[in-house]
Amino acid sequence: MASIIIKSATIVNEGRTFIGDVFIKDGIIEQIGSSLNIEADKVINAEGLHLFPGCIDDQVHFREPGLTHKADIFTESRAAIAGGITSFMEMPNTIPNALTQQLLEDKYQIAQKSSAANYSFFMGAGNDNLEEVLKTDPKNVCGIKVFMGSSTGNMLVDNEKTLEGIFSRAPILVATHCEDEASIRANEAQFKLQYGDNLTAEMHPMIRNAEACFISSSLAVGLAKKYDTRLHVLHISTAIETSLFDNSIPLEKKRITSEACIHHLWFSDADYEKKGNWIKWNPAIKTVADRDEILKAVLDDRIDVIATDHAPHTIEEKSQPYPKAPSGGPLVQHALIAMLEFYKQGKISLEKIVEKMAHSPAICFQVENRGFIREGYWADLVLVDLNKRITVSKANLLYKCRWSPFEGQAFGSSVISTIVSGNLVYENGTFKEGVFGKRLVFNR
Repeated sequence: MASIIIKSATIVNEGRTFIGDVFIKDGIIEQIGSSLNIEADKVINAEGLHLFPGCIDDQVHFREPGLTHKADIFTESRAAIAGGITSFMEMPNTIPNALTQQLLEDKYQIAQKSSAANYSFFMGAGNDNLEEVLKTDPKNVCGIKVFMGSSTGNMLVDNEKTLEGIFSRAPILVATHCEDEASIRANEAQFKLQYGDNLTAEMHPMIRNAEACFISSSLAVGLAKKYDTRLHVLHISTAIETSLFDNSIPLEKKRITSEACIHHLWFSDADYEKKGNWIKWNPAIKTVADRDEILKAVLDDRIDVIATDHAPHTIEEKSQPYPKAPSGGPLVQHALIAMLEFYKQGKISLEKIVEKMAHSPAICFQVENRGFIREGYWADLVLVDLNKRITVSKANLLYKCRWSPFEGQAFGSSVISTIVSGNLVYENGTFKEGVFGKRLVFNR
C-alpha cells in the first residue's frame, strides 16, 4: 500500500478548521501537522482544497442481491466514493431479504469482492425471525433494521409481540422505519374513494402523512424507553417528530437517536408538481415548514445524523403512474455537495456538516477508528474544491439506474479525491481499479 502525504489542506475536523498536512502509511493516519517533512510515495498538493473525514452513510439500499437491474454494490459504492462517502450501511430488503445470519453473511461476501467503499449490512427483522436476530454479532454488524411501516420489499413488522421481543432483547442498535400502516391504508382508501385511479404524486405526503409518521415514531420511542433499547429512528420527515428527541445530553450518552435525509432537507411538497415520482420516497417529502424544522433540529442536535436513504429504481419503474411507481431514488453521489450548497447559502457550517455526516454516524454506531481525522485512525478522507462548479446531468451520473432527482441542478462544490482505508481510490474523476473497501467493525 502506497504511503500518501496531503500537503497544505484546509482541514475541517472536530469543530476546527485549520491548514495542515496529513501523512498516511499502511492505511492509517500516522501524522497530522504543519509543514511535515516526510517522504511519501504519493504527494497531494491540497492548497486551496478542503479536507474532510469521509462521510459515513448509515442508510443505503444498493439492491444486491436480487434487484441488480436497479443497482448493485459495485456501481453504487463507486457513486458513493465519487460523492465523498467512504463507508455505508446497507439495508436488508434485498431479495432474498436478509432475515437469517447466512443470508446476511452472503451480502458481506459480495461486498468483499466488489465494494469500493467500506461497508456494513443491517440484519433484517421480520415477524417470525427473532431468534435469528438475536444471533447478530454486535462487533461485526452495524444494527438491526425494523420496518415499522411497509416500504420497498414489504418487510413490515406489525406483530406487537415481535416488536416487544426485538426492543427488549436486541443485542445491538435497532434502526427503525416509522410509518403507521393502519393510518396509511385508511388515508389511501379515502383518496381512492374520492379520486379513483387518478391519484398523483402530489397526494403522496397526504396519504403517508405526518400523523402516520408521528404515531409510529412515538411507538418506537416509547418501546425504547420502556426497555432501554439503543434506538435509531431513520429519515425523520416531519416537524412534529423532532419533538421526540433530546439535545440536552452528549451524543455518546444518548440511547435514542435520529437521522435526517438529504431529500427531506432539500425538497418540499411544492416540488411534486415538477418532479412527481422522481421525489417519491417513503416517508414522503412533506411541507416547507417540515423541511425547515428538520434542518433546525439538525443544527440544534435533536437530529444526530445526515444520511441519504439512497434507494434507486429504474427509469421505467419510476415512469409508471403514481400508484405503481416505487418509492425511493439515488442520492449518494451528490449528498455532500448538496449540504455544501447549504453552507454556501449560510444555512449550516462546514464543521456541522462534518459532524453530522462523519463524526456523528461513527459515534452513533460506535464505528471503530473511523469518522475522524485522527492519528491512529483509518485514512478515510475526502478532498473538496468549494469553488469548482458542477451541473448534474445523465452524462456525469455513476448510478446504474442513470437518473437523479438533482438532474439540472448546479452545485458550487465538487469532490476532487477520495481516500478509503488509506487507498486513493478516486482522483479527478478516475477510479483506481481492483481496490476494495473494508468491513466496518464496531466498539461494542
